[in-house]
Amino acid sequence: MWDIFCIFAEFLRQRTMEQLKHECGVAMIRLKKPLEYYQQKYGSWMYGLNKLYLLMEKQHNRGQEGAGLACVKLEAEPGTEYMFRERAEGSGAISEIFSLVHDHYKGIPSEKLADATFAKNSLPFAGQIYMGHLRYSTTGKGGLSFVHPFLRRNNWRAKNLCLCGNFNLTNVDDIFQDIASKGQHPRVYGDTFILLEQLGHRLDRESERLFIEAQEKGLEGMDITRFIEQNIDLGNVLKTSAPWWDGGYVICGMTGSGEMFSMRDPWGIRPAFWYEDDEVLVIASERPVIQTTFDVESKYVHELQPGEALMMRASGETTLSQIIPAKEKRACSFERIYFSRGSDHEIYEERKNLGEQLTERITESIDGDVAHTVFSFIPNTAEVAFYGMLRGFKKALNRQKVRELCDLVRDHQPSEEEIKQIVGMYIRSEKVAWKDIKLRTFITEGKNRNDLAAHVYDITYNSLVPYQDNLVIIDDSIVRGTTLKESIIRILDRLHPKKIILVSSSPQVRYPDYYGIDMAKMEEFIAFRAAIELLVERGEWALIDDVYRKCVGQQSMPNEQLVNYVREIYAPFTADEISGKIVEMLRPEGITTPIEIIYQSLEGLHRACPHHAGDWYFSGDYPTPGGLKLLNRAFINYYEKVYKKI
Repeated sequence: MWDIFCIFAEFLRQRTMEQLKHECGVAMIRLKKPLEYYQQKYGSWMYGLNKLYLLMEKQHNRGQEGAGLACVKLEAEPGTEYMFRERAEGSGAISEIFSLVHDHYKGIPSEKLADATFAKNSLPFAGQIYMGHLRYSTTGKGGLSFVHPFLRRNNWRAKNLCLCGNFNLTNVDDIFQDIASKGQHPRVYGDTFILLEQLGHRLDRESERLFIEAQEKGLEGMDITRFIEQNIDLGNVLKTSAPWWDGGYVICGMTGSGEMFSMRDPWGIRPAFWYEDDEVLVIASERPVIQTTFDVESKYVHELQPGEALMMRASGETTLSQIIPAKEKRACSFERIYFSRGSDHEIYEERKNLGEQLTERITESIDGDVAHTVFSFIPNTAEVAFYGMLRGFKKALNRQKVRELCDLVRDHQPSEEEIKQIVGMYIRSEKVAWKDIKLRTFITEGKNRNDLAAHVYDITYNSLVPYQDNLVIIDDSIVRGTTLKESIIRILDRLHPKKIILVSSSPQVRYPDYYGIDMAKMEEFIAFRAAIELLVERGEWALIDDVYRKCVGQQSMPNEQLVNYVREIYAPFTADEISGKIVEMLRPEGITTPIEIIYQSLEGLHRACPHHAGDWYFSGDYPTPGGLKLLNRAFINYYEKVYKKI
């Protein structure tokens, strides 16, 4: 029985890998009024806590491995706690951490719990600054100690730092060496731990600078403390830390004395949005979650700009500061294709455009036989692109109807039946595939394991005419292809379509990502494996060896001299040749139905998402030197793992 469980666990791991894991989600709320204000206006001093819960639940898609929240009280007396934190692991972590918070309030009489002054003075998490985080691991490191927010303690309130972020840094080694050379000793070698120590060190220096300044002014005792807390400048902390950071990031922080900030990387890779009125300042990873949670129109929700930090002092003064110069904007296009909620009005339209732009290529694949083609989508995240694909075909069909009607009336007086025949033409769409999650709870060995894996999805029987209708299935991304081979193609073939056309609304993923998406190994990508197989078939081993030598040769080069030589692996082939090889590799044994894969083009991607030029996983055009450095390492690791054994 234990062997069966282990096999099942491995199957789940593989299935989880097929679902792209990606950047985390952040949420911050700063209440600008006393808690009594929210109790009187909204009926609860927990207004901020409740809003944080909504912000996090509505970003649940961004992190299902863990969640955490933290809170700062601005008016705590010495001898009482002023910073609070709860963290939990697992897909139910959001509910768990808020349940843990509310456990503190059990047994308190309702009339006392409704007393905002009592809560402010006596209850944990009854504060003015709230921070929330949703985690997806991109490093493979797990455990509660890796769940944000991270907390650095100190007896001086202004030196306490709580940190969370949506980021992945590519030069952790450099930052570690810098802070270690200053005498610091991070407990764990990880980007968040190291960032916490780096920022904490600069926060200490900022506090010490103000301490000296206060003494020079003749201040003593608590007057020095108040001077530090009233004048500490997080902009200085960030300006002396951020130039070291290479990667995509949105980093959020708050101090024990009530300072808070959120900063975005200078390339704008990771997203951040903010909203402010006379009651709150809000920061989140996605715009529509702010709109829904606070019932505001999109025009009032602002995007944090590349290299910019939004900061609020303990006094409530808000500032936007350009911490480091903005670079060429390379906002992540996968945000638009797959990760972010489609309820954002711009993302919704962009995803529809991605689907619509594939109309012409799909038409060629089905030889223009729309009448004998059924359109569908899988998985649910591809639904909006599916609507765009339908929109494209409906437009094309309407143009065809107009032409045929014009031709008809030119020749003779058409009959009612002739007109009905033309007007009655329509695009056939069906819900062909269904995901049966229950089947993920059982697994056995060998062929039985593969058979059960093939039943993760089910089909709608009789949704097309066997051997007569083409079946077009659109997906938002075909990255690894594991689920296609093990499950989807087999189950679709049971409908006996004339031809299966698999459509990806995104281009071929050819390169690893190092800025937040869990795609780091070359061998994970079906497009890369296809290109390698084509090279091997042609006997071009020398090209693979040459790319390896070039990557090794760059390891000691300065960052500015690095070149993407892995592109040479793809250079001999067209995108269609690679797609053809992908079909061969993914075709399950015994399946004879003609299959074609159509990928979005890079040009089509940029037309659909004109303001999100970050496409390095498709093009290999990395926005930072750290990305190229890690790409070299990924190819070296792949080569030494596979080819040095041959």
